[in-house]
Amino acid sequence: MVGRNVSNKSWAITLFLCIFLGYLGVHRFYVGKIGTGILWMLTVGLFGIGYIVDLLLIASFKFRDAYGDKLK
Repeated sequence: MVGRNVSNKSWAITLFLCIFLGYLGVHRFYVGKIGTGILWMLTVGLFGIGYIVDLLLIASFKFRDAYGDKLK
């Protein structure tokens, strides 16, 4: 599955999850980034900084899933 270039995860759902539950890392769990999802959950979105960075990356279509593929 590596190298597909397009993920089966939705960009819109990822953005929605990040906006409303990003401080808990729910969007990271959704795209398969379990380790950093746990980190986000324990540190409240890396003290808010990681949450904002992720929100900007998702909104600018630069956020990728656990395999490095772009969100659809």
